[in-house]
Amino acid sequence: AAQHPRLTLEADRFNLECNSTPQALAGHPFSALGSELDEVLQVVRRAARAQGGRVAMIGILPTLREADLQSQALTESPRYRALSAGLRRLRCGAFAVGIDGPEGPLVVACNDVTFEGANTSWQVHLKVPLANFVDCYNAAQIAIAPVLGLAGNSPIFLGRRLWDETRIALFRQAVDDRRAAGGEEDWRPARVSFGHGWVRRGPYELFAESVAMHAPVVPVLSDEEPLEALERGVPGLAELRLHHGMVWRWNRAVYDSAGTGHVRIEMRPLPAGPTVDDMLANAAFAVGLTLALAPDADRLTSRLTFGQARRNFYAAARYGMDAELLW
Repeated sequence: AAQHPRLTLEADRFNLECNSTPQALAGHPFSALGSELDEVLQVVRRAARAQGGRVAMIGILPTLREADLQSQALTESPRYRALSAGLRRLRCGAFAVGIDGPEGPLVVACNDVTFEGANTSWQVHLKVPLANFVDCYNAAQIAIAPVLGLAGNSPIFLGRRLWDETRIALFRQAVDDRRAAGGEEDWRPARVSFGHGWVRRGPYELFAESVAMHAPVVPVLSDEEPLEALERGVPGLAELRLHHGMVWRWNRAVYDSAGTGHVRIEMRPLPAGPTVDDMLANAAFAVGLTLALAPDADRLTSRLTFGQARRNFYAAARYGMDAELLW
């Protein structure tokens, strides 16, 4: 009903995605971003009122019930239908979710990926020069734990208080394509993860890792011959972008062929809401801390092991501002 060019449906029918306009860091990027989000939200609120509904911005809606997350909740979109079918094919069984916490353990299962649709995130993309990618990406991996610890707002799922930011545990399990009943492919890592080590040379390592560790979910081929396209300019790399888009690192490298081509860092852990100001503050903290740490990233990664950074991240997700982080 909103019919706004920046809006699209997410995986589940009750969840809307807004793709904002890229902003230059110079000047007042967060004010500009906030103005755009406020404008789009007004459009959504008017459309919702006409249907007798209201809009909520939050990582997980605390009033969701298990009945709200069954197969009928999946958006009628070829993209999400293909994603769900592909993950079910690889998993060969139901998607099981088990999360501990103050009111856990919660143990549920679903035959579709609709539990993933309970998650609503605030994803921030930081475009970086290729020469600075390694330092900025590693800095983002260090910075994201304290940012997440302060930003968490999703402690309740299906009526139980679990992690401070339950989305982190829920997303990993809700799209886990590893076989449910054992088998020769059980060694594969989860598609949703913090990663597997510091980046040493460039974003190529992360793309190669996705190709080596994970089977394609939607094996669609394009007509482009990448090496020929490279001779003419910037290759689209459609298959790689599609495949890597279905390997969900919490900080993810993104290749974009637009214009002369670029890479960016997609920071995925932050929750939506509860207000636009909250999201802008979280984005400013995430981007600012990443850029502040980046010049010193080489020294920091020699003092902090990757395993310690990963433990910081999950501690922040589980305990929020009560988490103890190694710094």
